[in-house]
Amino acid sequence: MRPIVFVPACTRDFGEHPYHAAQHKYVDAIVLGADCAPLILPSLGASLDLETMLDLCDGIMLTGSASNVHPSYYSEEVLDPSLPQDPARDQTTLPLIRAAVERGIPIIAICRGFQEMNVALGGSLHQAVQTVPGKFDHRENPELGMDEQYGDAHKVALVEGGMLHGILGTPEIPVNSLHGQGVNELAANLVVEATAEDGLVEAFTVGNSPGFTLAVQWHPEWRIIHNPHSMKMFGAFGNACRAYQQAKQAARHATIRDAL
Repeated sequence: MRPIVFVPACTRDFGEHPYHAAQHKYVDAIVLGADCAPLILPSLGASLDLETMLDLCDGIMLTGSASNVHPSYYSEEVLDPSLPQDPARDQTTLPLIRAAVERGIPIIAICRGFQEMNVALGGSLHQAVQTVPGKFDHRENPELGMDEQYGDAHKVALVEGGMLHGILGTPEIPVNSLHGQGVNELAANLVVEATAEDGLVEAFTVGNSPGFTLAVQWHPEWRIIHNPHSMKMFGAFGNACRAYQQAKQAARHATIRDAL
């Protein structure tokens, strides 16, 4: 059986009704890149039974989203009230991240998910990177078509000897760029894996985690089968999910044997 990877949902209103939703491209990346079985996790906040859910999963994918992590989680006020928020997702993913890291459950995080991980573990964000002296404007041009919006925008330099460098085997890669927020203060236990040309952190891992963790600011899920770097990243994540699944099954079998 393939490992189960949770994809925490965003909350969206379609017509008169609220929905738990996840974009196809993220779900597809779990299947095509990681060879795992995706399962969309509803954003229930405090109503979510974390222990039950975490016992079921073998990995977690934190997706990008139009919404931003609420800045109250890093002691700031909202800079631009016109930008969307998703409090139910915040209330779900932030405790989920901390619990999953502690358990060693493999995590891959993208864009908003990258920002969620930094905030969940004690870091802060620039709410408008384009206004920070010395930083580029990392936002996409909404007037362009999707292929152009998700096209290569700049290069990131991989930290030599880091986990991502080991996975990809190259000193730099071109990436797309579709974000207005970014890392300000990196959480103390995070390890930088890649930076943009303006010095903005573009990838990190959790240094003290017993399991696989990889968070990236760009969107590797976009047309994943046409991007060898993205396939390698998701392949490494999938391998980690399989190893976690096997270890979990072995522990359960040992518990059953001991009880007989």
